Amino acid sequence: MSILTVEHISKNFGALQAVDDISFEINQGDIVGFLGKNGAGKTTLMRMITSFLATSSGKIFIDGDDITKHSLTIRQKIGYLPETPPLYTNMTVLQYLKFAAEIKGVSSKKQAIQIAKVLEECHLEHVKFKSISTLSKGYKQRVGIAQAIIHEPKLLILDEPTSGLDPMQIQQVLALINNQREQRTVLMSTHTLPEIEKIAQRILMIKSGQLVIDESLDTLLTRRIITESTGSSEIQSSQSKPLTLEQVFIDYHQDQSQTQKVSSN
Repeated sequence: MSILTVEHISKNFGALQAVDDISFEINQGDIVGFLGKNGAGKTTLMRMITSFLATSSGKIFIDGDDITKHSLTIRQKIGYLPETPPLYTNMTVLQYLKFAAEIKGVSSKKQAIQIAKVLEECHLEHVKFKSISTLSKGYKQRVGIAQAIIHEPKLLILDEPTSGLDPMQIQQVLALINNQREQRTVLMSTHTLPEIEKIAQRILMIKSGQLVIDESLDTLLTRRIITESTGSSEIQSSQSKPLTLEQVFIDYHQDQSQTQKVSSN
């Protein structure tokens, strides 16, 4: 069942075309890696999906609802963590999560249950009385994810959720995200491609506002290996190591980088 359907979405900022005729569907329970260079249009598209930004053309459906006609209903179905989490650092973790539950429409009868659930799920129980300002960045990211899932959304959108974290914190946040697959669909943007390889089943890659890859991770890497092994150096290629997602990403952007280097000389 499709949780997110994007149909021919475009976004213009004056003469700048940030997103250019993008279409895709994401099914229930998928963890999808959303990739692209800085300025490719990822954050713009995420903001349109979450209805924080209007589209220039095209349609977006969340769980069958058109976001232009049912924006309030749809916001109840989406959890969003921007690159900079929307935290009130003067609050304690418990105070903040209660505030988040209230503004996201969690009923007073269910608030205590939902707060206890996300505290356990995000491993925040032992810091719930601490001021957010005193927490490490890793714990702040966990609080950000907790507020994004406290209302039980069907779709969780994460923009650079591991940015600035140390290796141990990254592993903890990735494990938390991976555990979401049984409860909700996840669309995750990151520049750290090995992270995507660990938890994503499918890859969307955007380049200059256009969607250039929409494939399962396994198919993407396997297809690239087969293509190499049928070339002129078949024996040598068949013995090479499998490609990584990072190598695929570089390959898709290498020509553009080389062109820019030549033009600057």
